[in-house]
Amino acid sequence: MRAYERFLKYVTVPTQSDDESGMSPSTPEQFGLAEVLKDELIALGCTDVLVTDKCYTYAKIPATKGYEGAPKIGFIAHIDTSPDYRGDGVIPILWDNYNGGEMHLNNCGIVISPEVFPHLEDLVGRTVITADGYTLLGADDKAGVAEIMTLAERLITENIPHGEICIAFTPDEEIGEGATHFDIERFGADFAYTVDGGEEGSLEYENFNAYFARVEIKGISVHPGEAKGKMVNAALVGCEFNSALPTFEIPRQTDGYQGFFHLTDFVADVNAAKLYYIVRDHSAESMKARLDTLFDIEEALNEKYGEETVTVSVREQYRNMKEKIEPCMHLIDNARLATERAGAVPKTLPIRGGTDGARLSFMGLPCPNLGTGGYAFHGPYEHITVEGMDTVVNILTEIVKIYAKEA
Repeated sequence: MRAYERFLKYVTVPTQSDDESGMSPSTPEQFGLAEVLKDELIALGCTDVLVTDKCYTYAKIPATKGYEGAPKIGFIAHIDTSPDYRGDGVIPILWDNYNGGEMHLNNCGIVISPEVFPHLEDLVGRTVITADGYTLLGADDKAGVAEIMTLAERLITENIPHGEICIAFTPDEEIGEGATHFDIERFGADFAYTVDGGEEGSLEYENFNAYFARVEIKGISVHPGEAKGKMVNAALVGCEFNSALPTFEIPRQTDGYQGFFHLTDFVADVNAAKLYYIVRDHSAESMKARLDTLFDIEEALNEKYGEETVTVSVREQYRNMKEKIEPCMHLIDNARLATERAGAVPKTLPIRGGTDGARLSFMGLPCPNLGTGGYAFHGPYEHITVEGMDTVVNILTEIVKIYAKEA
């Protein structure tokens, strides 16, 4: 079975995570896909297959006889999809022999255009997969799941020599909790790759430092006719807080190593307001400066409107994995070689985000990230190609072959 065929099935299973639930996994729906994967892994002939009570799926493919001394290589993907856009009721659409023009998704007004996405010219002639415009597609990261599952099938059915292969699928990566209950000892790998990136051939081992920030504002509501010197309009204070942040340090205005403040939600009335941000920067020093900025604004507004009017709280989500990968650069060198052998061009870029691998690297499992072949994640413009997914499976296969030679 090709990776895209599995993918078309997986995307129809709703698995959105929820950063407000306080549960682990954050949504029970994620068990639906975990159980599907468990049954498929067992049917393929994998061993030690388990779905934990926290919705982590583990499996192994024992080493080929004579290759027991090869490094134990792991592959990881996450089953949840982003809460940023609707993820249930996904209807995938295949655009055969894509002509390079605009893709109008049904009659919902969503258009995937080369004007906005210039890389589309590189996909001409391929089979592009999108959703129907009303949901995200789920390539982040069900494409990675499908590619790892297809790798497992290929290794077993084609009798490709390999060391022990360790497989894991995690919940709640999209809300920064994918590694929280990950059992590295149970997983059993010496090194691993997350398959959770963009276009095929991309290889990432530098990522943002990431924090979640919550701003809570207490207002004072009085009749507007008697409000002078008394009213504190929490909604307006929220606007003031956001306007005090650097205007151009937002996702739309930054790229490469540039960090940002990203306002993800703003709920407000006169009485109370809440603002939610994700804060990102590659440099630890720059990240500290960003957090200091938030607290400086908090202090200034409390001086203006009264103590405890504004409360800022922050939570670390993940850190830049670079320092943990640099001592293990064979992971990067071998992935580049595998990409070239698969007929793709390796591209090493900093991640303007993060993966489970960032936290896992700090937990003792060096874990860079590989592309899945997908684009425009977290919304209705998300797309991927059949051919790109095939290439990723070939890259994973070549990685396994390279490490098997180290036995």
